[in-house]
Amino acid sequence: MRTLVHLSDLHFGRTDPAILEPIVAQVHAIAPDLVVVSGDLTQRARATQFVEARAFLDALPQPQIVVPGNHDVPLFNVAARLFQPLKKYRRHIQQDLQPVYIDDEIAVIGINTARSLTIKDGRVNDQQIERARRQMAMLDDHIVKVIVTHHPFDLPAGPQHHDLVGHSIPAMRAFALCGADLLLAGHVHTSSAVSSSAHYDIPGYSALVVQAGTATSTRSRGETNSFNVIYIEAERIAVERMGWQPDQGKFVRTGLQCFRQTGNEWTLEEAPPALADGDMQNPA
Repeated sequence: MRTLVHLSDLHFGRTDPAILEPIVAQVHAIAPDLVVVSGDLTQRARATQFVEARAFLDALPQPQIVVPGNHDVPLFNVAARLFQPLKKYRRHIQQDLQPVYIDDEIAVIGINTARSLTIKDGRVNDQQIERARRQMAMLDDHIVKVIVTHHPFDLPAGPQHHDLVGHSIPAMRAFALCGADLLLAGHVHTSSAVSSSAHYDIPGYSALVVQAGTATSTRSRGETNSFNVIYIEAERIAVERMGWQPDQGKFVRTGLQCFRQTGNEWTLEEAPPALADGDMQNPA
């Protein structure tokens, strides 16, 4: 079994300082095998904000997979936005915009969806899709395959002011061919976990699409600050949502969903007793 902590939309420059130390302490207590950060590390892509984000990442456990978001591209500096959109991200966070982590149970592939020519929307292109397809096609069938983007392949239920990541249908068809299991994203500041079958009609295939809310930002959209803890094993994934409780000064479980794979399709199932009772260290 592998444990992932999934954080998103940190928005340094608009963070709640009361959250920073507790979230670092709790992530260390979880002792994840991998920390995933799905974009928007900063509010306005300023150097000082990237420095703060870098310090936060350094305080979290390793290894990590981090991808940029649209807020990590300068908004008001037009020249930088057009010609060097992720220069500060590369300087302070990492050079690799599409990082990969692989061990003997999981493969996690980051894809950069941030673009210069849009304000908030994102996109995957054919080269990124083909690269991810080749990387996943080389893996053994027992490896659980995870894609990380900032912009989502599906949206939570309810009114939305966002679009799906551009070029999503060709990407999903490629993911179906190589058996991508889990798609992690952020952007909308609302958490959810759903099967892709409701949005993509691909016979015999569905992935699990998991959104994280904003972990540390004051830019909430009706949902408390939150992050996901994801427990992964062959043919089974459990998604635990951790929500910030100011009166307790910590994050507590506010939701739990378990999914099982049959063939190449992921479907929701009832949480086993061990999970429902709070024993997340032994979810089998």
